Amino acid sequence: MELLLIILLPLLGACLPPLCERFGRNFCAVSALLGPLLALGLLLAYVPALFGGQQFFVQLSWIPQLGLSLSLRLDGLGLMFALLILGIGLLVIVYARYYLADKDSLGRLYALLQLFMMAMLGIVLSDNLLLLIIFWELTSLSSFLLIGYWSHRSDARKGARMALAITGAGGLALLAGALVLGEITGSYSLQVITNSAEQIQAHALYPVALILILIGAFTKSAQFPFHFWLPHAMAAPTPVSAYLHSATMVKAGVFLLARLYPALSGSDLWFYLVTFIGLATLVFGAYTALFKHDLKGLLAYSTISHLGLITMLFGFSSELATMAALFHIINHATFKASLFMAAGIIDHETGTRDMRKINGMWQFMPITATVAMVSASAMAGVPLLNGFLSKEMFFAETLQVELLGGFSWIIPLFATLAGIFAVAYSYRFIHDVFFNGHPIDLPIYPPHEPPRYMILPMALLCALCLLVGVLPNVTVAPFLDAASLAVLGDSLPEHHIALWHGLNLPLLMSLVALLGGLLLYSQRGGLFAFYERKYRLDEKVEFEKRIQAIVRFAQRVTDAAENGSLQRSVALLFGTLLVMGAVELWPLLSGSGQVMGEVALTPIDGVSLLLAVVMMIAALVTVFIHHNRFAALLVLGVVGLMVSLAFVRFSAPDLALTQISVEVVTIILLMLALYFLPQLTPFESSAGKVVRDIAIAGGAGAGVGLLTLAILTRPYDTALAEFFLANSVSGGGGTNVVNVILVDFRGFDTLGEISVLAIAGLGVYLMLDGLRLPLPTTDLDGRGWARDPYPPILTVLSRILLPLALMVSVYIFLRGHNQPGGGFIAGLITSVALILQYVCSGSDWVRQRLPVDYGRVSVAGVLIATLTGLASWAFGYPFLTTTFSHIHWPIVGEFELASAMIFDTGVFLTVVGATLLMLAQLGRLAQTTHGAMALHPNPDSPAREELN
Repeated sequence: MELLLIILLPLLGACLPPLCERFGRNFCAVSALLGPLLALGLLLAYVPALFGGQQFFVQLSWIPQLGLSLSLRLDGLGLMFALLILGIGLLVIVYARYYLADKDSLGRLYALLQLFMMAMLGIVLSDNLLLLIIFWELTSLSSFLLIGYWSHRSDARKGARMALAITGAGGLALLAGALVLGEITGSYSLQVITNSAEQIQAHALYPVALILILIGAFTKSAQFPFHFWLPHAMAAPTPVSAYLHSATMVKAGVFLLARLYPALSGSDLWFYLVTFIGLATLVFGAYTALFKHDLKGLLAYSTISHLGLITMLFGFSSELATMAALFHIINHATFKASLFMAAGIIDHETGTRDMRKINGMWQFMPITATVAMVSASAMAGVPLLNGFLSKEMFFAETLQVELLGGFSWIIPLFATLAGIFAVAYSYRFIHDVFFNGHPIDLPIYPPHEPPRYMILPMALLCALCLLVGVLPNVTVAPFLDAASLAVLGDSLPEHHIALWHGLNLPLLMSLVALLGGLLLYSQRGGLFAFYERKYRLDEKVEFEKRIQAIVRFAQRVTDAAENGSLQRSVALLFGTLLVMGAVELWPLLSGSGQVMGEVALTPIDGVSLLLAVVMMIAALVTVFIHHNRFAALLVLGVVGLMVSLAFVRFSAPDLALTQISVEVVTIILLMLALYFLPQLTPFESSAGKVVRDIAIAGGAGAGVGLLTLAILTRPYDTALAEFFLANSVSGGGGTNVVNVILVDFRGFDTLGEISVLAIAGLGVYLMLDGLRLPLPTTDLDGRGWARDPYPPILTVLSRILLPLALMVSVYIFLRGHNQPGGGFIAGLITSVALILQYVCSGSDWVRQRLPVDYGRVSVAGVLIATLTGLASWAFGYPFLTTTFSHIHWPIVGEFELASAMIFDTGVFLTVVGATLLMLAQLGRLAQTTHGAMALHPNPDSPAREELN
């Protein structure tokens, strides 16, 4: 369970900073460090065993029918990424303490960072592909909030929207690819998938699965042509950029390539897609980075380039290339996070990131300059630094590609060209920022060194660049070997990480890149002029154009289908359903098709016939008197009552109780709502619309009747019903099968339904909060309303009935597991009893005696139901598994206790809270408006006119 705790600790830690922010920024930062520090401590305890080749697993059943389980795996690959996520995350937390201005909420930033950290840990530790995708989407959502942290800025909002749109679309493609992969292998377990390479690649759907999964990986890791979201994500605060765009979010895509490498790599399709997409991204990103004047813009495009390098190495499908890719993931995370922090410090101290202005920073910030120059040199691949080692391995692997035959020279040629660009933009970062004359028109002048603890995280990462570059076999080799072993299998290729391998072609390529980059930068004047003259596509403008075009198209479709008429909307809805139903039912109505099946109809008895006739008469009367809304509502209630009696007639007491309870609550809700509407319909439909409506209603009724007849006269599979009947007592501990289904067998459905109910209640409350509506002052005959809104007789009777109704509610609740009843019905009975007090005694009277926040009650109900499900996980059972036992008490005797009762309590609270939240708010709206009218009894007063 420690693996699950490693993921959950940052999530739990995210709750602390918002609470601790009031005690000062230092206390807030310390509270933000606790969760990741504990998670890192737990992770480090596994390191010795992982170096020995062991793997650790946790598997908790979740939804086994869908192949979804809470399966976690910690191997060398997961260890490497988890260390980057937690280690750099801790440094970013310290850095952010000094970066953010006092007006910015530090607690909110820390909470979002740790939410994102949790999602990333979930990705790298998942052993189930569907679970990985859930965490994948959580990274998209949390990164959207982080990129848009400065929501008052347009560029932040648009950058966040762009990132979510691109990575979200990629996530949908990944989900589709995962489903195809699961269909091929018969499992979503990553262990099964990675061990089924031959089966997967021999399948006809392999190209489909591969392309969909690669789209998901490429959008996340900003590969061409999906790269454009990353530069615009630089609108985020620099701590966010240092974390998301160096070590975490953009690495999720290449992590996916590494995790699925054993299953998908080795084919020609993999080679051509992954290699050439990586190569295009590598060269394009490096070329574009050279011309960016914004510090973070340069770093963003250099990140795109380095991600292309890593992707390209995976595409080679060789063991040493895979090791080189993993090595460069580590190296890039360290020097790029350090450089982003340096960019943030410069922006923080000068007020700008424009390299045309921030010149000569060496004389103002020598410590920051030294650290940044070392990190930039690592990015360029200068010897004695970590970037040089992985860059040399990359050059060496480009020389081993043979699949292109006589054109294989293209790969090392473009790799060297990208290396030249990398040296040029790295040297520009150093020269233009720290030398190149004096500052020009800085918003903040003179700049100075930041606080020491703001430099410390950057300096630690810089030190790692140097240590790994000088002592690779002591510092990084064990981690790299463990990660490579997890990807490649049982053994590693012969390799040796060293500064000197003799005079060879990779060394020559490195020298050409270094010297060529310096030469290229020396000619920057002409290059910049060339770049500015050429047509350059503004991705943000093009993206916004596409978004606006989609919005305009959607608006046209909406305007065509929806003109504000509810009647028209309902007609279109049911007309469409009628056409679709007719297409499906037509074979039964024509040719040899038979609507009637072989099962005989139940004989008609007098009671059933009477119920049906009354129901039909009530429905017709409702139609004929619909202009009188109040009368139509009362007659419509007769239909609901007949349905309840029909359930009683056919031995469905649970359904009957539920129907009658819902009917009462619905009638009260509609009566309160009708109070604010005209008592008569303002106009009637034209003759043409009446004919249309009769045709649609008649067709829909006939269609539903025929469909019901066709279904009920055919035999159906009773296996599910027999399962419920056979296991209701032994598996759920209750003889009331309907209730056991709701709280046990289909408890997940019930949890979703009460969640929707709680959200609906809160939505209604927020829509009505503060609303003022005109109220009718007379009835249909012109008589004014009674001066006393709460008649004494009705008030006294309602108060007498309240304890009786609550006692019935408790009885219904307690008996629900074995007899008709349960939390839902009991909640509706309690709601009716309490709303009766609102109607008969007024909101003020009830609030004085029952000062309860119904919104919190409904939320508490959902939380209780959810925690009941999570508790079963703690004991190693699937989510929402029920347990029960029999207890003997003196006098009371033996009775049953079931965990389902706790879940049912959550249902009860949610129903009561959400129902009363809606009904009480409607009642309060009427009372508030009446109070305002009482203050202005003169019909001609301005305030009264405003109300009317």
